[in-house]
Order: sequence, then C-alpha cells, then structure tokens
Amino acid sequence: MSDWLWQSASDLGRAIGAGRIDPVDLAETYLEAARGHEYGPRIYARLTPDRARAEAMAARDRAKNGTRRGLLDGVPISWKDLFDTAGVVTEAGSMLLEGRVPDTDAEVLQRATRAGLTCLGKTHMSELAFAGLGMNPAYGGNTDPEPGTPPNVNDPALAPGGSSSGAAASVAFGLAPAGIGSDTGGSVRVPAAWNDLVGLKTTHGRLSLQGVVPLAESFDTIGPLCRSVEDCAELLAVMEGGKAADLRGASLQGTRFLILEPYASDVREAPGKGYSDAVARLARAGAEITTGTVSGIAEAMDLSPVLFATEGYGTWREVIEAAPDKMYVRIRDRFRGGAAFSAPDYVAAWRRLRVLRQVWAAETAHYDAVLLPTVPNLPPPIDRLMADADFYVSENLLTLRNTRVGNLMGLCGLTLPTGVPSCGVMMLAAPGADERLLRLGAAAEAALA
Repeated sequence: MSDWLWQSASDLGRAIGAGRIDPVDLAETYLEAARGHEYGPRIYARLTPDRARAEAMAARDRAKNGTRRGLLDGVPISWKDLFDTAGVVTEAGSMLLEGRVPDTDAEVLQRATRAGLTCLGKTHMSELAFAGLGMNPAYGGNTDPEPGTPPNVNDPALAPGGSSSGAAASVAFGLAPAGIGSDTGGSVRVPAAWNDLVGLKTTHGRLSLQGVVPLAESFDTIGPLCRSVEDCAELLAVMEGGKAADLRGASLQGTRFLILEPYASDVREAPGKGYSDAVARLARAGAEITTGTVSGIAEAMDLSPVLFATEGYGTWREVIEAAPDKMYVRIRDRFRGGAAFSAPDYVAAWRRLRVLRQVWAAETAHYDAVLLPTVPNLPPPIDRLMADADFYVSENLLTLRNTRVGNLMGLCGLTLPTGVPSCGVMMLAAPGADERLLRLGAAAEAALA
C-alpha cells in the first residue's frame, strides 16, 4: 500500500474504478502516513480522520454498486487552512483567528465532497496568505518557525514556498495525492515550483471564493497542487462542477510562446538553467518561441504595493490592530504597508491596471502562452530569513515577482517541474483559457518528462 502514496490522484481514481483499491484502505493509508511522518505536524495543521473515514466508506459503497460520481470519487486530498470546513477549526495560519470554527464548508469543498473526494485535513500556510516564502513563525510564538512552517522536499532547512506551503508539502512528501491551495500573487505556483510539483492558478472568478478566508478578493484565486497536469484538470472540474479538459492528443506542434523579458533572464543561475533547458525541450517538441516584452508591464508591476497591500490591509486592519502582537512581524509590516495609500490612489491604480490589461491582451493575442521561470530564485534558508529582516523582505519580493505578472494581468497560469530541483517553468495564458492552458501543459509535460 505504501506505493499508493506516490501515485497521482487520477491513477488512484482509475484503480478504485477497476476494483484494485478500496477507498477506505486508501484513506487509512494516507491518514496513517500523515500521523506517523516526522514532518506531519509541520504539514497538517489538523487532520480530519472521522470525516475522511465516513466519506471513504460512502465512496466504497458507490464503487461496489457501480454508482461512482467521477474519476476522483474516493480519492483523498488535502485543503489549505483557509477553506472553511464545517465544525472544524479554520484559522488561515493566523493566531488572530484562533479557534474560528465555520458552520459550513467552502463552496469548492462542498463540490469536491459531492464528487466523492475525501477530505484528509487542513494544511499549514503563510499567515493570512500574505507571503511567498511559506514561513509561519506565528504558530511557534514568533521566534521559532516550527511548527507552522512546512519543510521543503529538497531540503527541510529551506523555505517551502507560500502561501500554500503545507498544500505543496502534503503532496511532495507523499501525505496526499493532491492539495488545494489559493493564489493571490503566486501562492500556488511558488510552492509547487519549489517542491517539484505541477500547480495551476485558475482565472480569477472562475472558482467560487465563498467560504474562503480572503486576502485580496480582487486577486484571490483557487488552484490545485498535483503530481500531473491531468490531476489539475480533474480537480478544476471537480471544484467547478463541470467537465475536465480533454487532454488527449495534446501537442506543441504549431504553438507559439513568448519569452517575457526582462523577467525571463533576470534570474539566478539554477532557475535560469532549469528554465533554459526546459525552453529548449519545448522547442524540440515543435513550439515556436519568440523573445520580447509587453508595453506597460513594468508600470503594472509598480502598481503592486497599492493594489495588493491596500486591499489586504483594508480587509484585515481592524482584526490586525486589535491584537498586532499575535502576528509575525514581517507579515504584519507588509499588511501595514497598505496604510500608505489613499482611496484615490487605490482607485487610480485599478483604473490604470485595467488599461494595461487591455494592452497586454492586444500584444499577446497571437501567442498561445507567455513563458517565464516560475520563480527567479531558489528557496532561501529559513535560519537566515528569520535572522535578517532585509533579506526576508528582498527574497519575498523576488520570489513573487514572476508569478505576480499573472495575477496583475488577470491570467491563468501553470507551473511544471523542469527536472532541476526547485526550478519550474511557467506558462501564462489569457483569462478564461484554462482548458487551453491545460492542454498546452499536458503537451509540455510530455516534452519535459
């Protein structure tokens, strides 16, 4: 049964459908693995064993009587601790929300449950989802990064990437077949890249945010962290209540990609190598690749502080200022940065961003996707991040730089592992083109294998 821990969610679903795996045995295997793993408490904020067993027993009955609800019926997954779970604590990684127990599940979790998926538990995350590094010292008393900081699969002493850090670690360490996270500025794609996974940022507004603890609802999106593009496609369909993208016959022949400068070349050595090698393989598989830039992208990036921090602080100001000492100082300071901007600043920034999004759409219309290194840097050491405030701030901003392009422009995005540890290649596609992006991803996945 231990080999089940390393299979994709889709492969597990097929095995359940063929009668080779019992959903109850599968759930128990994952629960036992999570309870017995040395990093289990740093990955899961809390397990939900009673719920998992009940859902798995229902899935077993459906498998026996031929009424399975879809490919993933009976497959267990993890959920980032900002998705409401009825009767179970949901704290979004913050002691500001200590003991918060919702009455109902988040809508996307309700849809997953109706599709027959099993909820294993809630994973650790960056506090209120406002950091790309994945550290959470607030759960350790503001001085010790444990137990709220999940490990990086390539070196537990390095940052795991955030804010969906536990979601990524649950999959990378074999404690869930897939995890569901959120992405406001890169929070699915960064931890996916740093832990050698596939991560999908969906188009903003595609999936319901009802019952999801917000950071900045104008940018918040939901997405899966998985072992395969197929799993991403299936989980998007589950959370939307629709049909998964058809990935059969996906090919890169005749596709056109834009390498976006300067963000593609202004990266550190290892991510640069992983990216350039990946681009070469995509080209050999038939993709036509052009290097260039898009007018106004630098201006859009400069709008980030007023757009993200202002909305985040406006959302959480009263809660933060009622008990500011409960927060990790670096994240608290980042929220408070939103106080530097006025309401007219915020409105003007959004008006300008909408114009720049139109420019982006016009200048990238004849490309299938834009290519970038997912993250410009490798995971930095946690000890140094804790000890050096300037280093923390600079690394956090750099970590989220490339992924933030997708959020600012309202795009969907997909990161794939390159084969170089903690280095991903990212494709960004037009709003609403999630299925097309997944087909491109499936073809690219084959080229990079």
